[in-house]
Amino acid sequence: MLIDYALGLVVALGLAGYLVLALADPDRF
Repeated sequence: MLIDYALGLVVALGLAGYLVLALADPDRF
């Protein structure tokens, strides 16, 4: 379903953003 695809996309983007932040500023974590 479209909802499942959108949810998966949001989760993937969230994880990717978190990884980018963690790599850019390791001292924060």
